[in-house]
Amino acid sequence: MPVSLTTTGKTHATGFSRSVLLLLLLLVASCATTERRTEPLVRSHGEAIAGGQADENAGESRLRVMTLNMAHGRGDSFHQLLQSTDTTKTNLDTIAMVLKREAPDVVSLQEADSRSFWNGSFDHVDFLAEHGSFDQSVRGTHVDGMGLAYGTALVAKMKLGNPQAVTFKPGMSPIPKGFVVSSVAWPGKPCIEVDIVSVHLDFASESIRRKQATELISTLQDRNRPVVIMGDFNTDWHDPDSAVRLIARELDLHTYQPDSEGLVTFPGFGERLDWILVSPGIRFSSYRVVGDVVSDHLGVLSELVIDRSCPASGF
Repeated sequence: MPVSLTTTGKTHATGFSRSVLLLLLLLVASCATTERRTEPLVRSHGEAIAGGQADENAGESRLRVMTLNMAHGRGDSFHQLLQSTDTTKTNLDTIAMVLKREAPDVVSLQEADSRSFWNGSFDHVDFLAEHGSFDQSVRGTHVDGMGLAYGTALVAKMKLGNPQAVTFKPGMSPIPKGFVVSSVAWPGKPCIEVDIVSVHLDFASESIRRKQATELISTLQDRNRPVVIMGDFNTDWHDPDSAVRLIARELDLHTYQPDSEGLVTFPGFGERLDWILVSPGIRFSSYRVVGDVVSDHLGVLSELVIDRSCPASGF
């Protein structure tokens, strides 16, 4: 990717002086939110509908999900600070068109801004929800201060409940990271509530990612629901000690073809960094990387099927 001073850290200092890079990095690092654990507001953008699809012939109900690191709305450009508000809105319009075309019920977003000075000072999550025809949204603001506000988010065509946002412990990473989680009723099976998670892990250190993963695991264990975890994990499956494998192991989750070489989501490095992990009893009916270049990351889209029936009490 081009230079991003805010999240992934997969950067090269071309075009910016090192002193400017350092100053911006220090600015971001100083803006960690003071409230690490919050119950964020679920915002409504219309009348929430029952998302998902039911296959009456097969007796299956499906949940269509997608994850995307939206790169602060800069598209594939060098840095969001160097583009106009109109360009940012054009980039977000392109993301909204992709979301409308792919029609996910729930989308997990990372690098999602709320009125940051460096890209237009308007709310990117609200913009996507409204232009992408989503009914509700919830965000975790992990950086908040000095004119910057961004983090992880969920937008949905179904009702979001039990929201929780967690910013990982300070000192773990030079740039604050975290996750947001909210529960949804499975389409056609309202007795089954599932937690949907949008997470962004540290870019620089596997040991830091593992510590962050441990905090994520603890939170989700306390919530005690089946889960769909989506996001930018900044790591692949090859290392048996990677954070994505730690999360999968400790929460007994699985993913789609973890050893596949054909599911690259970060083309700049040729790596699969963006993942969807699901609980037992949830299976992948379809799974693909979305090829539209709307960020330095590619989106991942999956249709999920659940093997439980009502009446039931969770898993």
